[in-house]
Amino acid sequence: MTHAHRLHVDLEVPCLCCLAPQPFHFTSLSDQVVCALCVHHLGAEKSERRDLEHVRLWAARWAASETGHADFVSETDALLVARDVDLTALRDQVAELSAVVAGQFTAGIDGVRGLLQNDLVKRAERNTDLARRQIDWAMAGIWRIETLHHDSATQKCSCGRTAGSCAESAAIDPLRQALRDWEKKNVALLRNGRRHGLPADHPAVLAQRIR
Repeated sequence: MTHAHRLHVDLEVPCLCCLAPQPFHFTSLSDQVVCALCVHHLGAEKSERRDLEHVRLWAARWAASETGHADFVSETDALLVARDVDLTALRDQVAELSAVVAGQFTAGIDGVRGLLQNDLVKRAERNTDLARRQIDWAMAGIWRIETLHHDSATQKCSCGRTAGSCAESAAIDPLRQALRDWEKKNVALLRNGRRHGLPADHPAVLAQRIR
């Protein structure tokens, strides 16, 4: 009877006698697939001995399997306990990190909010300063026009035309009070040493230079 197992290599295949996986090293396809324990079982007169040894073999294998299973269960239980300990530690770390991240996020949001507020304030200040400079520039231009076109003691415009015929004087009439207020405010700023919008040829500026 031939077999289909590979030759010249170490194998573990079921013995045809005891049916247990056993080590074999076949050198021919006609080698018997019977383990070393069962070689002497061949023959009808040896059936009683064969059955007894098979029972002992399977009992030993079952005991070894039970021992291995018990060891596996013990190792698995130990691994599960260790896993639970690790999971608890990891949960604690996650909670701590979450608290840290939440705190940093809140701090970051507050910081960003502060930066945005500062930026908005600075932009508003720049816009206010720009608007003030534009007003100063416009008022300085109106002041120069007003110095050339204002009412004189002769009921004429200072340019020589009658008050009613001077278009420039008529154009700035609605602005004269605002011009006076602006001029008064900027003269006070000049005298206090602060930035002002008076033109360089304004009498107050010239007087300040003489001092």
